[in-house]
Amino acid sequence: MSGAERSALLKAYLDGPYRTTPGMSSLFAARIATHLLKFQASIGVSGQVFEIGTYKGRFFAALALALEEGEKAIGIDHFQCPDETTWDAFLATCRIAGMPADAMAGVKCDSRTWPRAEFDRLLEGKLVRFAHVDGEHTVEHLENDLELALSRLHPAGLLCLDDMLHPAYLRLPLIVDAFLKRHLELLVCCVIDREDIVAAPKFLICREAHFQTYEDTLAQAFSGNLFVLRAEFQQSRWPIILTPEPKLAIL
Repeated sequence: MSGAERSALLKAYLDGPYRTTPGMSSLFAARIATHLLKFQASIGVSGQVFEIGTYKGRFFAALALALEEGEKAIGIDHFQCPDETTWDAFLATCRIAGMPADAMAGVKCDSRTWPRAEFDRLLEGKLVRFAHVDGEHTVEHLENDLELALSRLHPAGLLCLDDMLHPAYLRLPLIVDAFLKRHLELLVCCVIDREDIVAAPKFLICREAHFQTYEDTLAQAFSGNLFVLRAEFQQSRWPIILTPEPKLAIL
């Protein structure tokens, strides 16, 4: 399948089935993530997509359709929430989106015990250029998932963390803060604001050497969604904020 054909499928998926496919990641975030995948390809960054917590495949399908020929999206989940039909729903989402079978791999597993040799086999000698971390929202799982994604991350790769600042999961940013203090080469480069309480904020993280590159493309491509303030992080540079409706309180 050509790049133009896949781009057409991506547009059709985001404009149509994405909204009605079960899942929690916002359409706003999906448009940002797929833009970044296309941008990476334009500057010569190649590799696989990796998602922890694939659920029924809504965000996964969008990421996979934004890849280049020869690249693959790898999604892992226990696929048992809310029940065992989730696996079939995941496969159905991939079919509806028109995803090429050779461009994706779904794995039923617990990320904490997944053999790293199996990960490397699926990577086919490549690194991960975009990792979406949306697994079990416990301290143990998130600590594991962050280190797992980072261990195979391309030097110019991006970590995308879901449900940050969600009122139901208030410990998650504390785990991310500790992770960033262990890996000082990493910076949050963008905060993607929520659409609603379900479609919660995401953090985008990259290595410091690529901070400006990603900030520039996001600020240009989503200039109408750029919040006037930056997010305050205890790091050398503060990230931009992209929001569906940028506005300040009227005082």
